[in-house]
Amino acid sequence: MRDILITVIILGSLPFILKAPAIGGLMWVWVSVMNPHTQGWGFATHMPFAFIIAIATLLGLLMTREPKNLPLTPVSVLLLLFVAWMNVTAPFALLPQSSWVQWNKVMKIMLMSFVVMMVIRSRRDIVRLVWVLVGSIGYYGVKGGVFTIRSGGTERVWGPEDTFIGDNNALALALIITIPLMYYLQQNTDRRWLRHGLSGAMLLSALAALGSYSRGGLLAIAAMGLFMWLKSDRKLVLGALLAAVTPLLLAFMPERWAERMDTINTYQDDESAMGRLNAWRMAWNLARDRFSGGGFDVSDAAVFARYAPNPMDVHAAHSIYFQALGEHGFIGLLIYLALGIATWRTAAAIIRRTRGKPELRWAHGLATMSQASLIGFAVGGAFLSLLYFDMPYYLMAALIATRIVVEQQAPAPTLRQAKPRTAIAEQP
Repeated sequence: MRDILITVIILGSLPFILKAPAIGGLMWVWVSVMNPHTQGWGFATHMPFAFIIAIATLLGLLMTREPKNLPLTPVSVLLLLFVAWMNVTAPFALLPQSSWVQWNKVMKIMLMSFVVMMVIRSRRDIVRLVWVLVGSIGYYGVKGGVFTIRSGGTERVWGPEDTFIGDNNALALALIITIPLMYYLQQNTDRRWLRHGLSGAMLLSALAALGSYSRGGLLAIAAMGLFMWLKSDRKLVLGALLAAVTPLLLAFMPERWAERMDTINTYQDDESAMGRLNAWRMAWNLARDRFSGGGFDVSDAAVFARYAPNPMDVHAAHSIYFQALGEHGFIGLLIYLALGIATWRTAAAIIRRTRGKPELRWAHGLATMSQASLIGFAVGGAFLSLLYFDMPYYLMAALIATRIVVEQQAPAPTLRQAKPRTAIAEQP
């Protein structure tokens, strides 16, 4: 039944995608982030839904009379530069065969990220994109939260297999990125039942993140929660709510959860933590030795034997920063960091431009909560190999479109408007 439902929804959307490519962009985000076909049990799990939607979206983009240009902003230009540099480093990869396999996956993600930036242009499409992201990850948050309650927190929460968020740590980070977006939607709806539903989804998603037993997730949710409180217009109310809910969530988790979280303070005795440090040192040594880095997918015994302090402890990078460093060298890392800074500055520019403008309250709230999501990703991503996880790139697309809409509705004041000259009476 699930397979039939998913197939009907996706194939039924194709005529609408050909007519309105923005729908195709939203469907692509849904399929690539949520991977709904993994929730089936039969033929749908092997259907190339992402490919079908991508082709339909590209055809719709060619057929539509709407603008087809990529918005050239600091974020989109830096992402183009990052993709271009990946194509420079790929031919010099240490492991060509596996590198080209990963290159193929990453280029598809980046291509469709640019397509999403091209088709998401209006306020309606921006809000719809946020809803798709929230629904895609929120599904696993609600499901994982219920599972944590039923198991008493004794079992780990995992994401769908063979996806970016299949790992427990990756799912935790995805949930942490999504919670601020849930809060944004909650604060911008007048429907009482929807506000309560989003409140419940936030609570269950936080519980699912804790139930993943992710130590990096715990650090990320703490950083994200602190930022949300600092940026809130109702610090007293939100602070009281966090003070009341946080101890209850932590008290619900069993002793084995607390013991695992305590290893943050004793990482020297934890094999997993030391393995990550070994992988980080390997990436550093590799980047120092090779200007272009090692190319895609360098988590290999031969590479570790050459560059790692402990050649027998082979690990994935477990860090977006060291993954960029090891695979694309110092140039790749610098471009990636610049991309993150540009995204943050884009959100900051939206906040400045919309402050005190009730008609742009939706954009102000989205930019603020996007910054909270970016904080969570920046902290949690320091411990996970999620450099190519597509959700942050779709969030970039939302911010690019939001800034363009805001600049159209609230243009920057001219110098004369900003600093009017004092009139001087003429002498008789």
